[in-house]
Amino acid sequence: GLERYPVNLRYGRELRDNIDELKGVLVPTPTGALIPMGQLADFSMHKGPMQIKTENSRPNAWVYVDLKTSDIGSYVKDAQKMVAQNISLPAGYSIIWSGEFEYMQHAEQRLMIVIPMTLFIIFLIIYLNTRSFTKVAIIFLAVPFSLVGTFWFLYLLGYNLSIAVWVGIIALAGLDAETGVIMLLYLDVAYKEWKDKGIMRSAKDLVDSIHNGAVKRVRPKIMTASVIIAGLLPIMWSAGTGADVMKRIAAPMLGGVVTSVLMELAVYPVIYYLWKSYELKKQLTS
Repeated sequence: GLERYPVNLRYGRELRDNIDELKGVLVPTPTGALIPMGQLADFSMHKGPMQIKTENSRPNAWVYVDLKTSDIGSYVKDAQKMVAQNISLPAGYSIIWSGEFEYMQHAEQRLMIVIPMTLFIIFLIIYLNTRSFTKVAIIFLAVPFSLVGTFWFLYLLGYNLSIAVWVGIIALAGLDAETGVIMLLYLDVAYKEWKDKGIMRSAKDLVDSIHNGAVKRVRPKIMTASVIIAGLLPIMWSAGTGADVMKRIAAPMLGGVVTSVLMELAVYPVIYYLWKSYELKKQLTS
């Protein structure tokens, strides 16, 4: 529970460095007599805390841990398990895991709101632009495509998941949606062009139109990825204050852009073909 500590009055350092001298300090009495302190009190040496800390009106002690081989979340999870198994706290005592772990918990609570809101806003903007849930779903496939490269790149760099990494992933989601919209736009333009010309009569014609649209997208797609990589790559060689955080923000985007380019160019046309071939079959049968 709560404890009370007496107020201690101390003599100057030159009077309390030596116990024998401290015993000889004269204490005045009401009658004017001076009595040595050694006759008024017993003296002994005790080791005490360097300082007394309190938080929320409760005395506390801190144990500092510096991690180098594990992420904070995993370490604290294992440490909490070990403490629960091996340490029995007396009544009135409690353990709180604070520091960066506490900050991370608060940040995770915010991310649980920010990430769904970000995805919803992206979804809403794309839907207002395309007016098609199917197109929105196809565009959103770019996110898992890019996460493949993100997690591989983080693994190669030895980075753990952190708040900075999640910030980079959120930024990557917006970038993926942008490139996915442009890719789908090229395929739609080619499909519409074939259809307006009246040459969309079979699956082969559909393949030719998709091939035409996808090929036109290769150069701008490569240029977009190259500009992004060129802009972010210098961060990975940066040093100084804040460099570690910036590297963990840039890493998900660098790794994600590479696989996003490759998989969008390879997989998007196939998915688009499956969707449009289904619609074409319905039109032909009707």
